[in-house]
Amino acid sequence: MGLFEDVVVNAKSAANVVGKKAGQLMDISKLRLSAADINREISRRLEALGRTVYDAQKSGYDPSELVAESVSCIDELYEQLDVINQELAMARNKLTCQACGTLNPQESIYCSHCGAKLVKEEPEETPFEAEEPAAEEPVVPAEPAEDSKPTDDPNA
Repeated sequence: MGLFEDVVVNAKSAANVVGKKAGQLMDISKLRLSAADINREISRRLEALGRTVYDAQKSGYDPSELVAESVSCIDELYEQLDVINQELAMARNKLTCQACGTLNPQESIYCSHCGAKLVKEEPEETPFEAEEPAAEEPVVPAEPAEDSKPTDDPNA
């Protein structure tokens, strides 16, 4: 039965590897869908911004407040997209060049597109490591026992 047990162990380990790869592919797919959704929202908001400016120009009113509000919303969406793209690069074991945005292999030191030095991010602390030590409770002096009575003798 030694051969049969070896086959079962190998099959289990292969199934675990396939399961992990499938999970990674699912994570990558979810991130790509999120990035596509945010890109669509950015396009929709840019189109609305253009329409607002056009309508304002035609009617002769000042759209600066609406433009400022739209620009801040679009900037927030771009920030969300950057975070998702970083997560996607990490899931693919790639580094993103800070200068040009090109994806490079994890072991690269310099960008293959622009030659800039790649910055490898240090892993963030886990929540347990980031916790501050508990504050020490203040020391309260013990009260004297009830049966001990103060004496008038200073030498006691």
